[in-house]
Amino acid sequence: MLDVERADHATADRLPALIRLGRARLPEGVEGVAQLHAMIGAQFGDVGVVGVDVAGQVKIGIETDRGPWVQALIAAGYTVFAVNPLQEARYRERLAVSGAKSDAADAHMLADMVRTDSHQLRPVAGDSAEAEAVKVVARMHKTLIWERTRAGQRLRHALREYFPAALAAFEDLDAGDTLELLARAPDPVSAARLSLAQISAALKRARRRDIPAKAAAIQAVLRAEHLGQPAVVTAAYAASVRALVALLVTLNAQVTTMQGQVEAHFGQHPDAEIILSQPGLGVVLGTRVLAEFGDDHDRYTSAKARKNYAATSPITRASGKKRTVMARFVHNDRLIDALMTQAFTSLRTSPGARAYYDQQRARGASYRAALRQLANRLVGILHGCLKTGTTYNETTAWSHHPDTATA
Repeated sequence: MLDVERADHATADRLPALIRLGRARLPEGVEGVAQLHAMIGAQFGDVGVVGVDVAGQVKIGIETDRGPWVQALIAAGYTVFAVNPLQEARYRERLAVSGAKSDAADAHMLADMVRTDSHQLRPVAGDSAEAEAVKVVARMHKTLIWERTRAGQRLRHALREYFPAALAAFEDLDAGDTLELLARAPDPVSAARLSLAQISAALKRARRRDIPAKAAAIQAVLRAEHLGQPAVVTAAYAASVRALVALLVTLNAQVTTMQGQVEAHFGQHPDAEIILSQPGLGVVLGTRVLAEFGDDHDRYTSAKARKNYAATSPITRASGKKRTVMARFVHNDRLIDALMTQAFTSLRTSPGARAYYDQQRARGASYRAALRQLANRLVGILHGCLKTGTTYNETTAWSHHPDTATA
């Protein structure tokens, strides 16, 4: 749903009035974008393509920051504001407390937000096409890993119900040797008939060490007595396990394939060297950080702005004499996951990071809080490196923390 509106002239005692110029429900694709250009151009006396001078006067509020529509609007020269759904919901309550909601009302509300609060909204970042490509492959790689974890948990739950010996015999349920043996013998009876040669061959293909001892231990566990289910129920579970095993085999292969794409796209980005120089960041984590932060160096006006977006910086709730400092719970899950992993990894690779973390712990911070503060500090260091175009330097990064710089 589209609302085309303009603000009338303001006076000393009021905001500019909002005048609706048009309303339409536009189709998807090129046809919809063309109709939008025509509606906007008609208000400026233009026909057909909207000129750059006209587009620069138009501000657009939209509920997403990605997709073909957003890219088409940015390419046309419009100023596009992506409104967070949480902001939109709160603003809706300002206009009506009844809880009513419709596409037409939301379109009007977005136009009103842009009219009155555009200085508070964040324009869509001008990330490069290379950064968008990195985001696509990085997010898919992480999504496949999440899907593999879910499938592994389902497999574990199923085995616990009818085949607990498998949980005792196999350490990693998504490992290649485990999946091969479960595909061959998905029930207690067939698993007990596995020979040492069959088990050893699977372990060898998975490049395990100390194969004879491990094969003997697995066979002993599978042949021991365990609680089970009736034969018909066991057969049903075995069929389910075969399906999950096949899914995990496919997911393992696709995770490996997608990781190759991640490495290829990240290696071509001009910021790759700076990001890889940061403590705790390798190719995979570095790709995720680049994907979620973007590569528009003007997007974050300061290190504090980047930290706020990353949700590593705390928030303060103050009212009267009460003041509480707490962690941010509204955040980009993919980004905060990568940054916290970076902070944990940097404890082993950066003396300054280790000393900074130990300082927070000495002050009474919990493990999670201290790690979050370290992540917050590392985000600031990354911002400085990207702003100046320099790689990470351990001494420079911790120079204003004397206790950490000499650690």
